Amino acid sequence: MTLRPRRLLIVLSLFTALGLAPLPAQKDRTLVTPPNLTSEIKLLVRLLEEAHYNKEAVQPDTYREVIPNYMSDLDGLRLFFLDGDRQQFEKRFNEGLYWNISSVGKIDAAYEIFTSYEARVQARITWIFDRLNGEFDLTTEQTFGINRSDKDPKIWPADAAAADDVWQRRIKFELIQEMLNKKTLDEAKTTVRKRYERMLKNLGEIETEELAEMFLANIARLYDPHSTYFSADTFDDFSIQMRLQLVGIGALLGLEEDQCVIKEIITGGPADLDKRLKPNDKIIAVTQMTGEPVKDEPVEIIGMKLRKIVDLIRGQKGTQVKLLVQPAEAADGSVRTEIILTRNVVNLDSARAKGAIFEVPDREGALKPIGVISLPTFYGPDGGPEGREQNSATKDVAKLVAQMKGAGVDGIVLDLRNNGGGLLSEAIELTGLFISKGPVVQVRNYYGDVKVDNDTDPAVIYAGPLAVLVSRFSASASEIVAGALQNYGRAVVVGDSSTHGKGTVQTIVEMRSLNPALARGGLKSGATKLTIQKFYLPNGSSTQLNGVVPDIVLPSIEDLLPIGERDLPHALVWDEIPTSFFEGKALDSRVLVPLREASLDRQAELEEFAYLRRSIDWFKSRQELKEISLNFEARLRQKESDSAFRKEMKVERDRLTSTNFSFREFHLGNPPAPKPKREPVEGEDEELSTDEADGYNGLDIPLRETLRVLSDALALSRSPQFASEPPPLTAMTQKKG
Repeated sequence: MTLRPRRLLIVLSLFTALGLAPLPAQKDRTLVTPPNLTSEIKLLVRLLEEAHYNKEAVQPDTYREVIPNYMSDLDGLRLFFLDGDRQQFEKRFNEGLYWNISSVGKIDAAYEIFTSYEARVQARITWIFDRLNGEFDLTTEQTFGINRSDKDPKIWPADAAAADDVWQRRIKFELIQEMLNKKTLDEAKTTVRKRYERMLKNLGEIETEELAEMFLANIARLYDPHSTYFSADTFDDFSIQMRLQLVGIGALLGLEEDQCVIKEIITGGPADLDKRLKPNDKIIAVTQMTGEPVKDEPVEIIGMKLRKIVDLIRGQKGTQVKLLVQPAEAADGSVRTEIILTRNVVNLDSARAKGAIFEVPDREGALKPIGVISLPTFYGPDGGPEGREQNSATKDVAKLVAQMKGAGVDGIVLDLRNNGGGLLSEAIELTGLFISKGPVVQVRNYYGDVKVDNDTDPAVIYAGPLAVLVSRFSASASEIVAGALQNYGRAVVVGDSSTHGKGTVQTIVEMRSLNPALARGGLKSGATKLTIQKFYLPNGSSTQLNGVVPDIVLPSIEDLLPIGERDLPHALVWDEIPTSFFEGKALDSRVLVPLREASLDRQAELEEFAYLRRSIDWFKSRQELKEISLNFEARLRQKESDSAFRKEMKVERDRLTSTNFSFREFHLGNPPAPKPKREPVEGEDEELSTDEADGYNGLDIPLRETLRVLSDALALSRSPQFASEPPPLTAMTQKKG
């Protein structure tokens, strides 16, 4: 949609109403839905209405939620729109919104709301620039509400005066933040001004596809929190994360002051093997080496969006790209060098499973080797032509288990913290590494049909003692694995009070697979992720909302945060189905009770848990702080108090870290490249966390305790009461495959 004269008059009137002079106009953009996207929109609605598990919950009237939710996506802190804007948009669009979208594929509401948002932002930033030229009283007793994003999404300032009051306070808040980092007031003003200049620039680069994706994702989320719409670019990125592979040069890029900077070189990729491109080098221009004169023209990328830069550098395997680079070490900023690289498959090994063997003292002080396998996601082949070469979570874990068995470990911890899920097939196969054949997960569709997904291979690659470490961020496939191993009594589960609680199954449908015209034209298309099933553990219990409750619960900051499934809008309900038939049962109380009691004793006695509780209490006090002072001296005193606390805690953390169990680490593929050392910024606050782990080197209290729990289980297995039966946390001893 272009800014026609009538719309321009409305925008100018808005500036006048706020008493502002308009900023120079942004470049004219045409925000209209391309024909192929119109087709995708209608397909999206049809797909949700016909195939979604929760399809009956959404009616045409439910679409009334889309407008305020989309406004919140644009203006998350409720700073630019007014409540009158919400009322006006709802009055204008709600009546025919469903029919316009489902029948016509029309989402003009997305573009018009964005155009109004852009006008509000331009007007407000003009106001900010003018206000920064004035004086500021930083000695008042005013406060600023720092949690505006936590408010009801429909609440924006009532009128321009209320908005001005919010912004008067916010600008003071931002200036004080900068001044607390050793800047003068004038320097703080300059920094704040640059921040909003960047915001204007970023706003001017938003494109139709991004707005459509945001708007359509809100429609999908009416059905449940995990359904969404992916633009073609986002779908590409999602696929890369699922298979942990891409075709490119193997460099992590970032933007600094409108320039493209190499942040990291990916080990084993073309750039790493070439050895000329280095971290902190700047890319000035990109040339496609095709042999065609027009395509071989260099494209200058200074000021270009990062997404467009990435698209220029990625390409087909075996093709070449020429980079014009300003080396980081060159004293003269005018130095340039040309680097030609051949694109190839790049394995994202840093996101693959990794492991280590720790030497853990038992109660008598004897060291026991216990392995740890950390799995960040359930990745695997996406069915493409290179599927056989692609990474697999199950195969990677099997390789690590083999290495650990060869090293003679007495037990293994499977660390699924922060693992948000991934491929269901990988979760099933991975569980099968540790159990004999049997049900792993039950899946129910909309019609109530239940399918049991089994591990059909009776072999077990690791039959020894096993623990699973989880957190509130362990979701979906992680919960299947943890819950199934818990159902079978195969592992003791340790972690936060519960896992995330995502008990639903999604499928990805590429839109061109439903539209022959798109497929014939060879066009890239978006994709829909939609929930089609709910999953249940072998015992029939759903993990939806409730998650998996660990056998041994540890204190955690994450339990203070609203980050579970039950905190998400439109989350599906918990229920259960009949149990499947499986040979296993939850851990016997003869095992769980002594393990819990020993852990609780350590939680009461060990210094690291005292440190952990102090950290949690401090975090809780900050979380409960809803208003923050706009008095500079008061903030300075608070900063000094906080800094003193952080320093005291850092000393304690360093001391506790020095008592870490010794370990040796295992990596699959190429070892990670050392990251460039980041110089500390003067006055910058250090983050305080209960999990400060840098790889396996830092203080990781939950992991330390899980290793001790498994050590206790090893000792328990030698108890006379288990002399005539299999030791706890073990399985049938067979070699898999």
